[in-house]
Amino acid sequence: MISPAPHTTPQDIPRVVKKRHLVLLGCGKMGSAMLKGWLQRPDQFRHISIIEPAGLSPVIASSDLISCHASLDAVLQSDAEPIDFVVLAVKPQMMAEAIAPFGQIARDDIVFLSIAAGLSCDWISRQLGGRGHIVRAMPNTPASVGAGITAIYKSETISEHQQEFCVSLLQAVGEVIIIPDEEMMDAVTALSGSGPAYVFLLAEAMESAGVKLGLPEALSKKLARGTVFGAGTLLMQNRSESSVLRENVTSKGGTTAAALSVLMRDDDLVKLVLAAMQDAKDRSRELGQ
Repeated sequence: MISPAPHTTPQDIPRVVKKRHLVLLGCGKMGSAMLKGWLQRPDQFRHISIIEPAGLSPVIASSDLISCHASLDAVLQSDAEPIDFVVLAVKPQMMAEAIAPFGQIARDDIVFLSIAAGLSCDWISRQLGGRGHIVRAMPNTPASVGAGITAIYKSETISEHQQEFCVSLLQAVGEVIIIPDEEMMDAVTALSGSGPAYVFLLAEAMESAGVKLGLPEALSKKLARGTVFGAGTLLMQNRSESSVLRENVTSKGGTTAAALSVLMRDDDLVKLVLAAMQDAKDRSRELGQ
């Protein structure tokens, strides 16, 4: 059974007694999005050590809670506090090399939370010398504005309080859903992980079509983006099926019906989306091999 993670609000945070030393490996777009959310909940952390050779923006680096390092060795030399959690936020193609240094840490109770597409808990554990404390997550780019949705799967060795902390880390950037079967993660990646790009492509196509139909570029862009935003908000706030919402805006013989007669002809759009997501799912599997 798939279930939403228990919601953690800022008011809930004081009940987390233990403050953790967290290491963030990689501070690109997703890593920095999560970090900004964490800084709104500082009581969870004893310290956040960031491994990012490129350095950090001055705004982020100014926090007393944060230190930035070029390597794990630098973290271990500068911070005597034991590491509790490591968030792996580097690209899957770089992961093996990036996490290899963590094999030198003798302690085996560290929890590793990976947001890399395609890399299984077993794969990550093998790279870490057989450690089994792995949580696998797939967030998406709306996390950068606090509107992400993330599916997570935990290995059997993860305790309830460790899972709760991982959930709280990801709730800082949006909704979290716990899934019971890791096999679902490749499909999750194809749907919600890659999904924002599908929506952006639709907006791009609508903007371009509006211009070709005679609208000024700025107006076409504003109308397309506002429409995508409004439709998405309605989807989230209305409990009706997506098909019902579509039917509600489609009057018989009207303009929307004329457009949908093209988009829905022979289920071409449905088939195209399925084919695209199948390729994304297959690629996710390939990355983990």
